[in-house]
Parts: sequence; C-alpha cells; structure tokens
Amino acid sequence: MASMNVRSGDTVEIIVGGVENRGKRGKVIVADPETGRVIVEGLNLVTKHKKPRSAQEQGGKVERPRAIDVSNVMLVCPKCGKATRVAHVLGDHGKFVRACKKCGAKIDVKEEKKQVKKQTKAAAKTAPKKTKAAKPATEE
Repeated sequence: MASMNVRSGDTVEIIVGGVENRGKRGKVIVADPETGRVIVEGLNLVTKHKKPRSAQEQGGKVERPRAIDVSNVMLVCPKCGKATRVAHVLGDHGKFVRACKKCGAKIDVKEEKKQVKKQTKAAAKTAPKKTKAAKPATEE
C-alpha cells in the first residue's frame, strides 16, 4: 500500500466490526503504511494470556490493542467532529495538506506551521547578516 490518509496522533472512528468496537473513537498510536494497518488506543483489544517467566514477574490476562485495517477506520475532523473522508488541497505554501470533505477545514494546520518555521529559519541562515556600523569619531 502506497499511502494512507491516517497518521499517528489522529483521532479516528471505527466504521466496521463487532458491536463492541463499531462507532467508537480513539487516537492512532501506530500507523504502518507498508501493511496498511493502524493501532488505535483502547480499541480492538485482545486478551493475551501471559505466563510468568521468572519469580518476580507476574502472569495473567493482559489486554492489548490489535491492528485494524486502515479501510475500517475514518478520520474524525478536529473542527466539525464528524467522521469524514480526506481531501488533499493545496496549502498556503505550495504543499498539499489534508482537509475535511464535509466542512473544508485543514487538518494539517500544525504541520503546516512547522513547515513555515523551517522555511523562515532556512531563509534567515542564507540571508546576509546585518552588522552594526561603527559610529564615526567626532572631531573637536
């Protein structure tokens, strides 16, 4: 799979699956574009039976999140709060950013601001530095 519209840190809603998970929202912990799967915090939990390996270690049932296919989740717009498809629109600085199909709000506002900071820092480094001119000595 080449690319995904969901990144780690995004809030997503599960749109398919069992009654216990469908319609619930959570934050993406891991997004793996190679396999096309995401791990959502606190959702799609499976029980793993863990055996103690040493006297100090404790065994028992451990619940851990399991990966979900990216086609089974939808991105939640931070502005309108609805599960939406993702549009790619041209941003202010010539880069494509993700946007909500329902309200049109840009989703990658923070990343766009980071890019602006990087560009201004790079421009500041390449720009010639202003030096203070020495004041001419006054004659008396």
